[in-house]
Amino acid sequence: MPDTATFESAAPIKYCIFGCGTNGYNIILELAKENERAIVVDRDESRVRHLRDQKYDAYVRDITSSEMLVGLPAFEIAFVMTGDADANLAAVLAVKKRYPSVQVIARAIDPVTGGKLTAAGADLVIYPQEVVAKTAVFQIKKQHASRISQKLFSLLAGWDGILGIITHKNPDPDAIASAMALAEIARHANSKTLTTRIFYEGNIGHQENRTFVNLLDIKMEHLTPDVLQKCTYLALVDCSGPGANNDIPPQTKIHIIIDHHKDGRHAAGQGAFTDIRPSIGATASIMTQYLQELDIPVDKRVATALLYGIRTDTKEFKRNVTPQDLGNAGFLLPLTDADLLDKIMSPSMSQETLDVIGKAIQNRKIQSGYLFSNVGYVINRDALPQAADLLITLEGVNTALVYGITDTAIVISARNRDIRLHIGNALAEAFGDMGDAGGHPNMAAANLPLHYFGNVSDKVSLLEITIEPILQKFKNLVGLENEDKKNEE
Repeated sequence: MPDTATFESAAPIKYCIFGCGTNGYNIILELAKENERAIVVDRDESRVRHLRDQKYDAYVRDITSSEMLVGLPAFEIAFVMTGDADANLAAVLAVKKRYPSVQVIARAIDPVTGGKLTAAGADLVIYPQEVVAKTAVFQIKKQHASRISQKLFSLLAGWDGILGIITHKNPDPDAIASAMALAEIARHANSKTLTTRIFYEGNIGHQENRTFVNLLDIKMEHLTPDVLQKCTYLALVDCSGPGANNDIPPQTKIHIIIDHHKDGRHAAGQGAFTDIRPSIGATASIMTQYLQELDIPVDKRVATALLYGIRTDTKEFKRNVTPQDLGNAGFLLPLTDADLLDKIMSPSMSQETLDVIGKAIQNRKIQSGYLFSNVGYVINRDALPQAADLLITLEGVNTALVYGITDTAIVISARNRDIRLHIGNALAEAFGDMGDAGGHPNMAAANLPLHYFGNVSDKVSLLEITIEPILQKFKNLVGLENEDKKNEE
């Protein structure tokens, strides 16, 4: 006969732990930290006696017995944590039979037993070895993040001179915010002997990006060979090396590289402080983690910039977003200037952007779910991604490529929602030997320099002559021509 209750329940019981080995006992300790009441069931009399000595409500039971629940107070959540697969299965069946609404978390030793526990009614099946592994990885990543933050801080603290912080070409909010944050870290690390300057190439053309820079009063300078020579140290943010979406000569010594894009074609350089995390949704997210780890106060201006950078690069937390991005955004949110953020996100649209979007709509051509649109000559290349963002929403379109020509390059902006295609890799493979190309699974870009063809005055005709063989490389890569032939048959 099972033993009867030895403790009177002064309040409703929420938790019941079946099996009090190492895993079960640690669950009891965690619940005790939160002042949660729990009852414990175990077949080992000496273990139960020990638990009672510690003032835990414990019962001796064989959890494989049909009478296992007799005499126990009702509970809401059950942890079934023994090391015996058959005993765990019997306990889950017994609990669910008597208390169908009770939430059951059960321990499994392998996927086969896990499947049986799920079929028996377990709401959650856990594998302790996986929990330990995930915890270990999480803790080591957290420790690594702290160490790398301290390494960056110590590096900046020992420098004397000018640190040039370089964003990628035609910088977006993620790159600009990351440069601001690095300048802020440098100021806290070494305000006496180190000064910072933020540089960019190309244009800040997107109306939101111009509004972003103006409202936050961000001082940015055009990068020239002369100012490059004046810098004692160089940092790249949101680009992974010299030549990766920038015109920095490959042999240039870079001292700091921080990015969330992995580019195997451009060497980071020996001896550089390098933190490249492709698993993170935005470089601004990495910079936010630095600020937290270093316990640097974040003013409203920097916080607003970083939050906007994370939001735009993850497309409002809907693209390439990770738990780290969400956590970092949550840290920044109460520190931002809400009114300023609203103004940045509601800018007026330029006439040229509207014209480019109109051309993209008018000139679209669709082949087997792939949309191609030629917008001709553009001054503001940032209008292309806005057009691509709109066209990818068309019914029947899975991949959209909008392309045009500037004074110096053919530019392509791509969007994708076909899970079978990594558009960044596809553009890199198709156009990587002609210029800069790459990106994420669902958004990417290519910049193909004109070189000596840049002197041609009729850029529209030049684009029409050259674009078809260029696009053919992409079409062959994704099998578009074969798909069209199948449809004709």
